[in-house]
Amino acid sequence: MKGEPEVRAWCRALCLSLPGVTLDEPFGPGAEALRVHGKIFALLTWAPKVSEHPIVNLKAEPREVPLLIETHRHVHPGWHMSKKHWISVELAPDVDRALLGELVEDSYDNVVAGLPRHLRPALRSLDPAASEVKLD
Repeated sequence: MKGEPEVRAWCRALCLSLPGVTLDEPFGPGAEALRVHGKIFALLTWAPKVSEHPIVNLKAEPREVPLLIETHRHVHPGWHMSKKHWISVELAPDVDRALLGELVEDSYDNVVAGLPRHLRPALRSLDPAASEVKLD
């Protein structure tokens, strides 16, 4: 996408580097759904009511959602998603990319864990040092 903020492009590349991930736009242009076996684990979009920056909606453990929102200024309740299971992360230039990388991987893992066993892809190590996308 021309003129796209670098953090959004970085986040998309990180998501696409995970095993079995596909991208589509079921909600129209500008809202990119990243899926594993058809299940959304990340939604990259723009939400002016949430932030002047693009956002990514990510699935999170319900018990962690309030703490993530309380302790990280770029993390908000999931926009247009279940507030119990989803968070929105502002893709601002100063967002903590290490944290964002962990949240993306956790979202992916949460969705994969809910897949039937025969659909779960063989997972590689999600160690940031092993990632193809540089985290700094």
